[in-house]
Amino acid sequence: MALSESALSELLEAFRTGDGVDLIRDSVRMVMQELIEIEASERIGAGRYERADTRNTERNGSRPRLVTTQAGDVQLRIPKLRKGSFFPAILEPRRRIDQALYAVVMEAYVHGVSTRSVDDLVAALGSEAGISKSEVSRICAGLDEVVGAFRTRPLDHIAFPYVFLDATYLHVRNHTQQVTSMAVVVATAVTSTGEREILGLDVGDSEDEVFWKGFLTSLKQRGLGGVQLVISDQHSGLVAALRRCFQGVAHQRCRVHFARNLLAHVPKARRLTLLSVLLLFLLLR
Repeated sequence: MALSESALSELLEAFRTGDGVDLIRDSVRMVMQELIEIEASERIGAGRYERADTRNTERNGSRPRLVTTQAGDVQLRIPKLRKGSFFPAILEPRRRIDQALYAVVMEAYVHGVSTRSVDDLVAALGSEAGISKSEVSRICAGLDEVVGAFRTRPLDHIAFPYVFLDATYLHVRNHTQQVTSMAVVVATAVTSTGEREILGLDVGDSEDEVFWKGFLTSLKQRGLGGVQLVISDQHSGLVAALRRCFQGVAHQRCRVHFARNLLAHVPKARRLTLLSVLLLFLLLR
């Protein structure tokens, strides 16, 4: 239904006077509360003060619920029932912030922002109540579940003829809460139509054969198939694991790694000349 001209004028005047934020927040609260009341009535089998044969329980007051939205903090009332329990579908259990702020908290935590700074960030985004350290930890525990599901997803939906394997060393906090340098390995594949997909990643103490073998075996157990060529560096542990896990599959040494290893043995004054020769060689092939 279209708004009347007078209603539009009132909205415009509210934004001009600075009351637009409060207006939006009140509107969000009203809509969310109405959705909660409708769902509660469906759960009870009758509306408020309504006599109906379909009624299976009664209301028993309500409990407050603070929810942080992009329009700011809104205070909602969650109906309580005399029999059974009720929690609205629009609110996930034990969560008081919406999807947008939820993503901000996870992104900040992943980048190493302290929980105190996350609290300041959430407050700056419009949440007057902020966020506690325990809630930050709970939110990021949910992130671990998402990452775990991605790392264990099936890979048998399509063939991956080309697989790239690489590793780097990062400072990681281990199970003893000590920060140490650990190997992070990544497998990236290319389909026959040229589409790329990250197959998996893992963290280990070092790039030895046992670690690489376990990682490659897990990829095969998840359904990785159709591999014709594997591209990687010439690390001895990786090469040995490839021979055991992907017998008969061709292996090509990564040209980027080869160039880096070659440049490490060349004096700095001559690296530019050698690099130009390598680039010309790669272009002519």
